[in-house]
Amino acid sequence: MIGTRTPFRISFVGGGTDLREFYSRHPGCVVSTTINKYMYIFVHRFFEKKIQVKYSRTELVRDVNEIRHPIVREALKKLGLNRLDINSIADIPAGTGLGSSSSFAVGLLHALYAYMSKYQSKEKLAQGACSIEIDMLEEPIGKQDQYAAAYGGLNFITFCPNEDVNVEPIIMHRDKLLELENNLLLFYTGKTRDANDILSDQRSNIINDKEKFSGLIRMTELAKHLRRSLVKGNLDDFGLILDENWQLKKSLSDKISQSRIDKLYEIALKNGAKGGKLLGAGGGGFLAFYCEMKRQESVRRALADLEELTFSFDSFGSRVIYVGDE
Repeated sequence: MIGTRTPFRISFVGGGTDLREFYSRHPGCVVSTTINKYMYIFVHRFFEKKIQVKYSRTELVRDVNEIRHPIVREALKKLGLNRLDINSIADIPAGTGLGSSSSFAVGLLHALYAYMSKYQSKEKLAQGACSIEIDMLEEPIGKQDQYAAAYGGLNFITFCPNEDVNVEPIIMHRDKLLELENNLLLFYTGKTRDANDILSDQRSNIINDKEKFSGLIRMTELAKHLRRSLVKGNLDDFGLILDENWQLKKSLSDKISQSRIDKLYEIALKNGAKGGKLLGAGGGGFLAFYCEMKRQESVRRALADLEELTFSFDSFGSRVIYVGDE
């Protein structure tokens, strides 16, 4: 048996610039971090000549092509594997803006390669996950989640027109990194969403609307600004950068936010948060806020109807955590 653990991520600035429709015309970049909420994948040889897959449902099939879970089906076809029992367990539900789909893809590939006794670098795991999700399944998503999940840590990630991706760790003084971690709050809006419709609309707008394309260029500038501030240990403008990025992101598609989300966001800012954003493509999931510790109780009281998610940063990315006896 092989077990892998792959982190979820929080994307701070630059989301949307990792879409091919944008970075093929202008380099994209994001600042993101992984957190200690994970996707666990366990792979074991199945006793019968069948494939069993367990996630929110259970599948038992005789042929790879019968598998309904698209990532599992394409991963097994890609690697030529059969007769397996595959189980997944997640700390957080899908559709909440933490990159769970890509964490699943990276973690599954990591487990399958380990099962085959083949080493794969973080770069190859991210590339493989992108190949499955974007090229084979034609999902309307970008590349940031796969690279964040594979590499782990606080990173500045660049997406180049030639399809290269450069992952640069943001090196901060330990005390400042801990201060950043302590000043971040996550609240669950109580609603999950399917990101595909939102992302498809956003992709269309990137292609056809010069103003929205210019907004994404501004988001790459904000990502670079945030990287410089973090390296210098300057957290004073973190919330302001988050807020400007969120306002720009909302302008990309009218499906990204909703009146309830906007109201919750304004409540948080009135009670001490300096800035924030809705994580992921939009529509639901988690709201993230930058708020100094002395003002956090005020924000918590104001958003008492929402469930808070406590977390810390993850520095390791996808890892093999269990290798059983043959």
